[in-house]
Amino acid sequence: MAVHSYKTTIEWQGNQGFGTRAYVSYARDFSARIAGKPELLGSADPAFRGDTSRHNPEDLLVIALSSCHMMSYLHVCATKRVVVTAYIDEAQGTMDTELTHGRFREVILRPRVTVAADTTDADVERAGRELHTEASRGCFIASSVNFPVRHEPRVVRGS
Repeated sequence: MAVHSYKTTIEWQGNQGFGTRAYVSYARDFSARIAGKPELLGSADPAFRGDTSRHNPEDLLVIALSSCHMMSYLHVCATKRVVVTAYIDEAQGTMDTELTHGRFREVILRPRVTVAADTTDADVERAGRELHTEASRGCFIASSVNFPVRHEPRVVRGS
């Protein structure tokens, strides 16, 4: 198997003249750059003094899991000859900060998948649990985290 490398640059933009002299003396803003791609503006979650107009790392982790699963699922469906015509996922991550160091407890993916109108009942059923399970095994991001990533898929036939 090939080894893939990903190079990013992150730059803190939150020095308000006092650096990190005190917890309240700095902004949590940052920019993330990847060569040849649009710059991503980020901050901490608002619960940790972040800017609500910027992406936060927790949201980005949930997006990474959701989009990785989607790409894996679309691949599985294509190889199994199940035609997907639409896909939307309203994913949710739960983080617990009651511990000394916060951590995610779980992420739930709730993909709503539309398959071609002529899809058989058996393939609609397969496109639900079976192909999502297979896609989960192929998702690189889900394989890299130490918390459960659950799936609550719904598959419908297009009109």
